[in-house]
Amino acid sequence: MKGEALPKVLQAVTEFVAYVRENEAGTLAYSAWQDAADPVRFVHHIVFADAGAHQAHRSSRAVQRFTAVLYPEVQGQVEFREYTQVASTEPR
Repeated sequence: MKGEALPKVLQAVTEFVAYVRENEAGTLAYSAWQDAADPVRFVHHIVFADAGAHQAHRSSRAVQRFTAVLYPEVQGQVEFREYTQVASTEPR
């Protein structure tokens, strides 16, 4: 992403996470992290209650609106990885 897109992307991230917090009970956690050394790079950490919550999130209109803002600004490819939690201080 180019630096001039950063304000627009930060606004979209903030609005999207607020939407998820208010509307997706099955999304147990959603954190967006900005790289301190390279502020145009982000990691999004999401915890879903189950596969149904994941599918509901992925198919929501909010995701479509968010990605319509975000993806055109991404240089390269968006990378998705799935992890299995081993330990955490967050409640499950």
